[in-house]
Amino acid sequence: MAYLYRRGNVWWARLSVNGRRTRLSTGCEKETDARKWAKAEEGRRVSGEPVLPRADRVKYDEAAADLRSYYVTSGEREPVEAGWRLRRLDRYFAGRRLASIGPGDSTAYAQARQGQGASNATINRELGVLGRMLRLAHENNKLLRIPMLRKLEEAAPRSGFFETEQYEAVRRRLPEDARVACDLAYTFGWRMQSEVLPLEWRHVDLKAATVRLEPGSTKNDDGRTVYLTPALLAALSAQRERVKALEKRLGRIIPCVFPHLTGAKRQSVGLRHVRVLGERRQDLRRCWVTACTAAGVPGRLKHDFRRTAVRNLERSGVSRSVATKITGHRTEAVYRRYAIVNDQDLREAAAKLAGAQSGGTVADRAGQEGRK
Repeated sequence: MAYLYRRGNVWWARLSVNGRRTRLSTGCEKETDARKWAKAEEGRRVSGEPVLPRADRVKYDEAAADLRSYYVTSGEREPVEAGWRLRRLDRYFAGRRLASIGPGDSTAYAQARQGQGASNATINRELGVLGRMLRLAHENNKLLRIPMLRKLEEAAPRSGFFETEQYEAVRRRLPEDARVACDLAYTFGWRMQSEVLPLEWRHVDLKAATVRLEPGSTKNDDGRTVYLTPALLAALSAQRERVKALEKRLGRIIPCVFPHLTGAKRQSVGLRHVRVLGERRQDLRRCWVTACTAAGVPGRLKHDFRRTAVRNLERSGVSRSVATKITGHRTEAVYRRYAIVNDQDLREAAAKLAGAQSGGTVADRAGQEGRK
């Protein structure tokens, strides 16, 4: 039987179930309401229902901290990516009680983000992080019910890719080391930020002409090994010589394949985003934008290499089972999204049809003349 007592204007209950004592606020100012609440709470505990003593007080901030810790320990998601998505959510939901977040809030959040210029796809990714947070809170007995979050309709996937002449025009305007990185992404469809630029020389075997990505270093955690084409082998060999020259100049080993070949010798105190000689390149953004603009194809994305590689593998007749091992697509359904047909492909198909129809007509006529 619960023992009731008052703290200020609110009644509290001291419960004892199976020898375990708990003190809880009933949230009621009337004794009759407090007794009803205490009886209902005792019934839930005896029947074995989940006991959520703090569910009505758990705030978004606590659930967000739990999710950040979960991502760090489990490796389910890249903490950096999740961090900047969570920062967007923090600005809107910080201080809110978790149990008060519902479908209407997801709609209001989407409307607010649209007003800031965010795309529907970006908003959906952020709502996905919010949904994972709510599910984790439910698993941790901090939320009784998981609300339904309504997502937005997204635009069709981007269909950009590089024709050979376009890529060559951009490539000529890139620094030598950036050309090698782009050649890898263009040939194998590897992700520039997470798979090409982080490469180290221990992943490259110039004698065997192979490059490997270790398990756990890719987006889907699968390892990959590819054999280099003669052009790529020559390009990586030249890059190795450039890095060796830099190692001799600095007097130390440089493990990364794509370090800064120019820049300051050390990081200046108080300055951020300074290129330090010998440190790994984090991005090719500046030289990429400059090269694309000069080549007459501004606004192109490095991720277009991934679509281009898939299309080139399809055109070359490489089987999809092999192609997916090269590009790193875990399922064929995702791979097919990148197997894009462009206007040139359609023109070639029309020309082939025209030739077939023309040849058929001539053959029919010849057959008719023979029968006569």
